[in-house]
Amino acid sequence: MRQLSFINYENFQPRLYQEMIALTAIKRNTLCIIPTGLGKTYIAILVSAWILENKPGSKILMLAPTRPLVNQHFETFVNSMNLDKSLFVALTGKIKPQDRKSFYEKCRVFFATPQIINNDIESGILDLSKFYLLIVDECHRSVKKYAYTEVAEKYFSQSLHPLVLGLTASPGGMKDKIDEVKKTLRIESIELRTEKDFDVKPYVKKVYAEKIYVELPEDFKLIRSLLDSYYKECLSALAEKNLLSSLNPLKKELLEAQKKLAELYQETKDRNIAKYLMIASQAIKIEHALALLETQGIYPLHKYFLELKRNKIPSTIRLFKDRRIVDAVNKTSELYIKGYEHPKMSKLIEIVKKEIEEKKNVKIIVFANYRDTVNLIKLYLEKNGIEAREFIGQAKKYGKGLSQKEQIKILNEFSYDVFNVLVSTSIGEEGISIPDVDIVIFYESVPSEIRSIQRRGRTGRTSTGKVVFLITKNTRDEAYYWSALHKEKRMKNIISELKLRYKG
Repeated sequence: MRQLSFINYENFQPRLYQEMIALTAIKRNTLCIIPTGLGKTYIAILVSAWILENKPGSKILMLAPTRPLVNQHFETFVNSMNLDKSLFVALTGKIKPQDRKSFYEKCRVFFATPQIINNDIESGILDLSKFYLLIVDECHRSVKKYAYTEVAEKYFSQSLHPLVLGLTASPGGMKDKIDEVKKTLRIESIELRTEKDFDVKPYVKKVYAEKIYVELPEDFKLIRSLLDSYYKECLSALAEKNLLSSLNPLKKELLEAQKKLAELYQETKDRNIAKYLMIASQAIKIEHALALLETQGIYPLHKYFLELKRNKIPSTIRLFKDRRIVDAVNKTSELYIKGYEHPKMSKLIEIVKKEIEEKKNVKIIVFANYRDTVNLIKLYLEKNGIEAREFIGQAKKYGKGLSQKEQIKILNEFSYDVFNVLVSTSIGEEGISIPDVDIVIFYESVPSEIRSIQRRGRTGRTSTGKVVFLITKNTRDEAYYWSALHKEKRMKNIISELKLRYKG
């Protein structure tokens, strides 16, 4: 690719594969699938620079799913391009609509979540006719009713010269989903790179994976057997009415059955349907309790039971009248008072201590699904003399959340070795730039191949990395681990097929 005057080559030296992908993306709507940490954003910068230089008066829009990611892209673009900073803008809901309208008129490169853009198009303060490039980050989200799909549709109907660049590291393990992404973004070309490609291989660092198993304690097994007994009765009742395909359903199938029954009840007000709607609701509650017990521990389960007791809806009231549920709740309360925790917690502390002893300034990310677990892990680490910080989203749940400013401060401190361990919810998985990390620890497995890839992608960016999976034997932990692995293998097979199809 020829030198572009809008690129700041002092701050950004394009790699061969980035230039080759950009050469395709300036000509046709392109889906770019490239491993995490290999500079997808810089490909977008190359394409943007070419558009701005060759299309007078053109504007560019880059979409990202979260505000921290929006601001990260804004900073990367500003630092990598020879363009007045005033021509770039990161848009948020905190900017008044009238001010956003002014920005749309004056600026050339825009960064936003899709919700902001969709709202502004509908309110009439944004016209996309002069936008010559739409960049969709984490574009695997361009399915169903997610706001990406609405913005893409409006873009193609309004832009006089529409061009799309979709970016993702993990398009998903379902061919139908990838096809839907291609259809939404009107993809004409696919640029694929894997860790084995000759032009990518020099930049890929080795990541070692380790599975560490723990046993579920006998007291936990007792609670599980009580909950499981009730849960299986619910499943049998639903299966008898052909509302479930098996007695071992995924949570998604339970939720779909509940939704179907709720719609039927709204239409008919049939008391028999109401009965099965209640059973489905109870099954979902017990399934969640079992997941908490097996993968998280006593404290999250105890807290969940307290929340259910406060919820006075009929399905919950009836649930707590069953002897098995009462016994499970009482046993959980007893273990909570005694200070019992999941065996993964002590194993986690052991692993982290060992790593810090071997390397004083080691950087570790621990991923956990729930904020309660994140908080608990941080407390246990600190009790053991280990500096740690919570990294959670901005939403104020139970009065707690991190503002964007607080998130940036924590990441900066992590970067400068102020503390060793960042304990993160899913906010740390997708896209956001986290300083180079030595070790990623999965406190629990996730059944999603996309989330698993994103978590692992936080390490091995500039040097050899390590990933540790904490797995409780014969539980959902183990099932989720293998589910994600099989989905990832399926995804790689789909990508290989696409690679052959689009070769040359």
